[in-house]
Amino acid sequence: MATLEDKILGEKLQNYCSSSEDEGDEDSRSGDEEGNVSKMCPVSAEPPPINNWNGSATNTGPKGVLEDWKRFKELEAQNREELAKERIALAKKLTLTVKTAREEDEEKEVDELEEELNELIDEGFLMKYQQQRMQELMSQLQKVPKFGKLLTLKSREEFLNAIDKEDSKVKVIIHIYSNGVKACETMDGCLSILASDYPTVKYCRIAADITGLSRHFRIDGVPALLVYKGGQIIGNFVKLANELGEDFFATDVEKFLIEYGMLTEN
Repeated sequence: MATLEDKILGEKLQNYCSSSEDEGDEDSRSGDEEGNVSKMCPVSAEPPPINNWNGSATNTGPKGVLEDWKRFKELEAQNREELAKERIALAKKLTLTVKTAREEDEEKEVDELEEELNELIDEGFLMKYQQQRMQELMSQLQKVPKFGKLLTLKSREEFLNAIDKEDSKVKVIIHIYSNGVKACETMDGCLSILASDYPTVKYCRIAADITGLSRHFRIDGVPALLVYKGGQIIGNFVKLANELGEDFFATDVEKFLIEYGMLTEN
Protein backbone atom coordinates (compact mmCIF):
# COMPACT_ATOMS: atom_id res chain seq x y z
CA MET A 1 0.00 0.00 0.00
CA ALA A 2 1.39 3.46 -1.04
CA THR A 3 2.50 5.66 1.82
CA LEU A 4 2.14 9.41 2.10
CA GLU A 5 5.78 9.84 1.13
CA ASP A 6 5.21 7.81 -2.00
CA LYS A 7 2.39 10.05 -3.03
CA ILE A 8 4.44 13.20 -2.44
CA LEU A 9 7.55 11.93 -4.32
CA GLY A 10 5.55 10.11 -6.93
CA GLU A 11 7.49 6.83 -6.83
CA LYS A 12 10.33 5.52 -4.72
CA LEU A 13 13.63 5.83 -6.46
CA GLN A 14 15.72 2.71 -6.75
CA ASN A 15 18.41 3.90 -4.36
CA TYR A 16 16.14 6.00 -2.15
CA CYS A 17 15.80 5.16 1.58
CA SER A 18 12.90 6.82 3.37
CA SER A 19 13.00 8.06 6.95
CA SER A 20 9.88 6.03 7.73
CA GLU A 21 11.72 2.88 6.80
CA ASP A 22 14.54 3.91 9.13
CA GLU A 23 12.02 4.43 11.88
CA GLY A 24 10.50 1.05 11.15
CA ASP A 25 13.97 -0.46 11.33
CA GLU A 26 14.53 1.04 14.73
CA ASP A 27 11.24 -0.45 15.94
CA SER A 28 12.13 -3.78 14.47
CA ARG A 29 15.58 -3.67 15.98
CA SER A 30 14.06 -2.89 19.40
CA GLY A 31 11.40 -5.58 18.97
CA ASP A 32 13.68 -8.19 17.51
CA GLU A 33 16.86 -8.11 19.48
CA GLU A 34 17.33 -11.92 19.51
CA GLY A 35 17.73 -12.24 15.78
CA ASN A 36 19.96 -9.10 15.57
CA VAL A 37 18.70 -8.62 12.09
CA SER A 38 18.64 -5.08 10.67
CA LYS A 39 16.64 -3.98 7.68
CA MET A 40 18.86 -2.07 5.07
CA CYS A 41 18.11 -0.22 1.88
CA PRO A 42 18.61 -2.24 -1.26
CA VAL A 43 21.73 -1.32 -3.34
CA SER A 44 21.52 -1.33 -7.15
CA ALA A 45 24.15 -3.39 -8.88
CA GLU A 46 23.73 -1.47 -12.18
CA PRO A 47 26.87 0.62 -12.96
CA PRO A 48 26.59 4.37 -13.57
CA PRO A 49 26.08 5.44 -17.20
CA ILE A 50 29.22 6.15 -19.26
CA ASN A 51 29.48 9.56 -20.97
CA ASN A 52 30.62 9.15 -24.60
CA TRP A 53 30.59 12.89 -25.69
CA ASN A 54 33.76 13.85 -27.47
CA GLY A 55 33.00 17.54 -28.09
CA SER A 56 34.66 20.52 -26.48
CA ALA A 57 33.40 22.39 -23.48
CA THR A 58 34.46 25.46 -21.63
CA ASN A 59 35.40 23.57 -18.53
CA THR A 60 37.86 20.92 -19.77
CA GLY A 61 41.21 19.70 -18.73
CA PRO A 62 44.59 20.75 -20.22
CA LYS A 63 44.28 18.22 -23.04
CA GLY A 64 40.85 19.55 -24.05
CA VAL A 65 42.12 23.14 -24.06
CA LEU A 66 44.95 22.20 -26.42
CA GLU A 67 42.51 20.44 -28.73
CA ASP A 68 40.28 23.53 -28.82
CA TRP A 69 43.25 25.84 -29.46
CA LYS A 70 44.52 23.63 -32.29
CA ARG A 71 41.11 23.61 -33.97
CA PHE A 72 40.86 27.39 -33.61
CA LYS A 73 44.22 27.86 -35.36
CA GLU A 74 43.18 25.56 -38.20
CA LEU A 75 40.03 27.57 -38.79
CA GLU A 76 42.01 30.80 -38.61
CA ALA A 77 44.52 29.53 -41.21
CA GLN A 78 41.70 28.48 -43.54
CA ASN A 79 40.13 31.93 -43.26
CA ARG A 80 43.46 33.58 -44.08
CA GLU A 81 43.91 31.40 -47.19
CA GLU A 82 40.39 32.19 -48.41
CA LEU A 83 40.92 35.93 -47.85
CA ALA A 84 44.24 35.78 -49.71
CA LYS A 85 42.60 34.04 -52.68
CA GLU A 86 39.85 36.66 -52.76
CA ARG A 87 42.41 39.49 -52.67
CA ILE A 88 44.41 37.92 -55.55
CA ALA A 89 41.27 37.47 -57.66
CA LEU A 90 40.24 41.08 -56.99
CA ALA A 91 43.71 42.37 -57.86
CA LYS A 92 43.67 40.48 -61.18
CA LYS A 93 40.26 41.88 -62.01
CA LEU A 94 41.38 45.42 -61.25
CA THR A 95 44.54 44.94 -63.31
CA LEU A 96 42.46 43.99 -66.34
CA THR A 97 39.95 46.81 -66.02
CA VAL A 98 41.85 49.78 -64.62
CA LYS A 99 44.03 51.82 -67.05
CA THR A 100 46.78 54.23 -66.16
CA ALA A 101 46.71 57.84 -67.24
CA ARG A 102 49.51 57.18 -69.74
CA GLU A 103 47.59 54.32 -71.35
CA GLU A 104 44.51 56.52 -71.64
CA ASP A 105 46.57 59.26 -73.32
CA GLU A 106 48.07 56.75 -75.77
CA GLU A 107 44.64 55.37 -76.59
CA LYS A 108 43.35 58.89 -77.14
CA GLU A 109 46.27 59.66 -79.45
CA VAL A 110 45.59 56.50 -81.47
CA ASP A 111 41.94 57.49 -81.84
CA GLU A 112 42.95 60.93 -83.10
CA LEU A 113 45.33 59.39 -85.65
CA GLU A 114 42.60 57.06 -86.86
CA GLU A 115 40.23 59.99 -87.31
CA GLU A 116 42.92 61.87 -89.25
CA LEU A 117 43.57 58.81 -91.41
CA ASN A 118 39.86 58.46 -92.14
CA GLU A 119 39.84 62.06 -93.32
CA LEU A 120 42.81 61.36 -95.60
CA ILE A 121 41.09 58.31 -97.04
CA ASP A 122 38.10 60.44 -97.95
CA GLU A 123 37.84 60.41 -101.76
CA GLY A 124 37.19 64.12 -102.08
CA PHE A 125 40.22 64.96 -99.98
CA LEU A 126 42.44 62.63 -102.03
CA MET A 127 41.32 64.20 -105.30
CA LYS A 128 42.01 67.65 -103.93
CA TYR A 129 45.45 66.57 -102.68
CA GLN A 130 46.36 65.01 -106.04
CA GLN A 131 45.40 68.18 -107.91
CA GLN A 132 47.39 70.33 -105.50
CA ARG A 133 50.43 68.06 -105.79
CA MET A 134 50.25 68.09 -109.59
CA GLN A 135 50.13 71.87 -109.60
CA GLU A 136 53.22 71.99 -107.37
CA LEU A 137 55.11 69.62 -109.65
CA MET A 138 54.08 71.57 -112.74
CA SER A 139 55.23 74.83 -111.20
CA GLN A 140 58.58 73.25 -110.33
CA LEU A 141 58.98 71.96 -113.87
CA GLN A 142 58.16 75.39 -115.25
CA LYS A 143 60.94 76.89 -113.14
CA VAL A 144 63.51 74.41 -114.51
CA PRO A 145 65.17 75.75 -117.69
CA LYS A 146 64.46 73.88 -120.91
CA PHE A 147 66.83 73.60 -123.84
CA GLY A 148 65.79 70.95 -126.40
CA LYS A 149 68.78 71.25 -128.72
CA LEU A 150 72.54 70.69 -128.91
CA LEU A 151 74.45 73.92 -128.18
CA THR A 152 77.87 74.70 -129.69
CA LEU A 153 80.38 76.46 -127.41
CA LYS A 154 82.90 78.63 -129.31
CA SER A 155 85.29 79.73 -126.56
CA ARG A 156 86.72 78.76 -123.23
CA GLU A 157 84.63 81.49 -121.58
CA GLU A 158 81.43 80.01 -122.98
CA PHE A 159 82.60 76.62 -121.79
CA LEU A 160 83.09 77.91 -118.21
CA ASN A 161 79.82 79.90 -118.20
CA ALA A 162 77.87 76.88 -119.46
CA ILE A 163 79.02 75.04 -116.34
CA ASP A 164 79.31 77.64 -113.56
CA LYS A 165 76.39 79.95 -114.36
CA GLU A 166 73.79 77.28 -114.97
CA ASP A 167 70.99 76.40 -112.51
CA SER A 168 72.23 73.98 -109.86
CA LYS A 169 69.36 71.57 -110.66
CA VAL A 170 70.39 71.28 -114.33
CA LYS A 171 72.73 68.58 -115.62
CA VAL A 172 75.18 69.75 -118.27
CA ILE A 173 76.58 67.17 -120.74
CA ILE A 174 79.44 68.44 -122.87
CA HIS A 175 80.79 66.60 -125.90
CA ILE A 176 84.47 67.24 -126.67
CA TYR A 177 85.02 66.44 -130.32
CA SER A 178 87.63 66.67 -133.05
CA ASN A 179 86.87 67.55 -136.65
CA GLY A 180 87.11 64.71 -139.14
CA VAL A 181 86.56 61.91 -136.58
CA LYS A 182 83.63 59.71 -137.60
CA ALA A 183 82.72 58.68 -134.04
CA CYS A 184 82.48 62.37 -133.04
CA GLU A 185 80.11 63.09 -135.92
CA THR A 186 77.95 60.12 -134.85
CA MET A 187 77.95 61.39 -131.25
CA ASP A 188 76.73 64.85 -132.34
CA GLY A 189 73.77 63.25 -134.12
CA CYS A 190 72.88 61.12 -131.11
CA LEU A 191 73.07 64.06 -128.67
CA SER A 192 70.81 66.16 -130.91
CA ILE A 193 68.14 63.44 -130.59
CA LEU A 194 68.62 63.11 -126.82
CA ALA A 195 68.39 66.90 -126.40
CA SER A 196 64.84 66.82 -127.76
CA ASP A 197 63.95 63.75 -125.62
CA TYR A 198 65.43 65.28 -122.42
CA PRO A 199 64.75 69.03 -122.70
CA THR A 200 65.71 69.76 -119.07
CA VAL A 201 69.26 68.46 -119.68
CA LYS A 202 71.70 70.89 -121.25
CA TYR A 203 73.67 69.29 -124.14
CA CYS A 204 76.71 71.14 -125.49
CA ARG A 205 79.65 70.49 -127.83
CA ILE A 206 83.10 72.08 -127.98
CA ALA A 207 86.14 71.43 -130.16
CA ALA A 208 89.10 69.85 -128.39
CA ASP A 209 91.57 72.40 -129.80
CA ILE A 210 89.54 75.30 -128.21
CA THR A 211 89.82 73.75 -124.75
CA GLY A 212 93.63 73.67 -125.00
CA LEU A 213 93.83 69.88 -124.61
CA SER A 214 96.91 68.04 -125.87
CA ARG A 215 97.32 66.80 -129.41
CA HIS A 216 97.39 63.22 -128.11
CA PHE A 217 93.94 63.73 -126.49
CA ARG A 218 92.54 65.38 -129.62
CA ILE A 219 93.41 62.21 -131.56
CA ASP A 220 92.90 59.33 -129.13
CA GLY A 221 90.63 60.79 -126.38
CA VAL A 222 87.63 61.74 -128.48
CA PRO A 223 84.70 61.45 -128.48
CA ALA A 224 84.55 62.36 -124.78
CA LEU A 225 81.59 63.28 -122.59
CA LEU A 226 81.90 65.42 -119.45
CA VAL A 227 78.84 65.65 -117.12
CA TYR A 228 78.43 68.51 -114.62
CA LYS A 229 75.82 69.50 -112.03
CA GLY A 230 75.98 72.47 -109.70
CA GLY A 231 79.39 73.40 -111.09
CA GLN A 232 80.88 70.01 -110.11
CA ILE A 233 81.90 67.24 -112.46
CA ILE A 234 79.95 64.03 -111.80
CA GLY A 235 80.93 62.00 -114.88
CA ASN A 236 83.99 61.81 -117.15
CA PHE A 237 83.96 59.39 -120.12
CA VAL A 238 86.76 59.36 -122.72
CA LYS A 239 87.57 57.15 -125.71
CA LEU A 240 83.87 56.28 -126.10
CA ALA A 241 84.66 54.79 -129.52
CA ASN A 242 86.21 51.87 -127.65
CA GLU A 243 82.92 51.40 -125.75
CA LEU A 244 80.35 52.20 -128.48
CA GLY A 245 82.35 51.66 -131.69
CA GLU A 246 82.45 53.94 -134.73
CA ASP A 247 78.77 53.52 -135.62
CA PHE A 248 76.16 53.66 -132.86
CA PHE A 249 72.68 55.05 -132.20
CA ALA A 250 71.03 57.51 -129.83
CA THR A 251 69.51 54.60 -127.87
CA ASP A 252 73.01 53.22 -127.27
CA VAL A 253 74.20 56.51 -125.83
CA GLU A 254 71.02 56.87 -123.78
CA LYS A 255 71.41 53.37 -122.35
CA PHE A 256 75.07 54.05 -121.55
CA LEU A 257 74.27 57.29 -119.65
CA ILE A 258 71.36 55.70 -117.76
CA GLU A 259 73.55 52.75 -116.77
CA TYR A 260 76.07 55.12 -115.16
CA GLY A 261 73.37 57.24 -113.49
CA MET A 262 73.88 60.30 -115.66
CA LEU A 263 70.32 60.22 -117.00
CA THR A 264 67.00 59.28 -115.48
CA GLU A 265 65.00 57.05 -117.77
CA ASN A 266 61.94 58.79 -119.21
